[in-house]
Amino acid sequence: MAILREFRTEDLPAAERFGSWHDMTTSALIPTKLRSEHEADFRAGLQLLDLGEVQVSVLRYPPLETHRTPRLIRQSDPESYQLFLNLRGGHRIVQDGRDTASGPGDLMLYSTSRPWKGWAGGDPDTVEGVMMQFSRAMLPMPARQMDPLTAERLSASDGIGALVSGYLTQLAAGAAGYRAADAARLAVIGVDLVAALLAHRLDNGTRLPPDSHLRVLQARICAFIERQLGDPGLSPAVVAAAHQISLRYLQRLFHDQGMTVSGRIRERRLERCRRDLANPQLGSRPVHAIATRWGFTSAAHFSRVFRAAYGMSPGDYRQLMR
Repeated sequence: MAILREFRTEDLPAAERFGSWHDMTTSALIPTKLRSEHEADFRAGLQLLDLGEVQVSVLRYPPLETHRTPRLIRQSDPESYQLFLNLRGGHRIVQDGRDTASGPGDLMLYSTSRPWKGWAGGDPDTVEGVMMQFSRAMLPMPARQMDPLTAERLSASDGIGALVSGYLTQLAAGAAGYRAADAARLAVIGVDLVAALLAHRLDNGTRLPPDSHLRVLQARICAFIERQLGDPGLSPAVVAAAHQISLRYLQRLFHDQGMTVSGRIRERRLERCRRDLANPQLGSRPVHAIATRWGFTSAAHFSRVFRAAYGMSPGDYRQLMR
């Protein structure tokens, strides 16, 4: 089942913060040696989404050093990979003879089964990121093929890297709303996206299982829809053309997920409108302007579909949220 845990060192006395952070990361993630110049008042936080064989963590901490030693590996090794999405600050890691630095907008992969040394620093003194830890056995390619990619900087700003980045950030942002039944599906989608990124980097994407290719295509399509929601011309035909597939095949992909393409577009547009209506900073923006922003060209049609989805008019919903 999906389990959400949150931990903030600020909730503890200053003298207990660093030791508690060390103990918490050891039990929730993997054992490492930690050192920081901020140990006297270590202000850090973690939000952990446990999806079974996959854990997704939103991390915030001051500059520190980490060391995964051979002794710690012998004592405890989950035989996993960690993929870190850098959002703020910088990282440097040494593993497998490679010494690589990364910054905001980069991804970095490393193995729990081999020693590493890492350094993290921020300006100001805060590092932020999202980390996905997953079992090595979940990847469709053998570990020896992955060796060249550990401690390598992977771009998260374009291509499949952007899909991985978007998935991780959206997964973390919606963590509180997932149900137990969602855990396995979310884990599989995440690993499939990572596998596609790594296979692309290795130039052997055709070796991915057909199911992985299918789920990556579905994720690409959903990401495209999300980016184009404000375009009133967005339609199933536009989506199919953008991905060089037939409209019939596109409809079948969504039918297998229990929905239609038009239904998905409408659902996501309504959700964006609902969020804007509940946002007090947009309280002076007219309802019709919010609807137009997210691709609805008719105020009357928007009002009807909003009422059908949420049981009240857009104006009544806005008043309720104040």
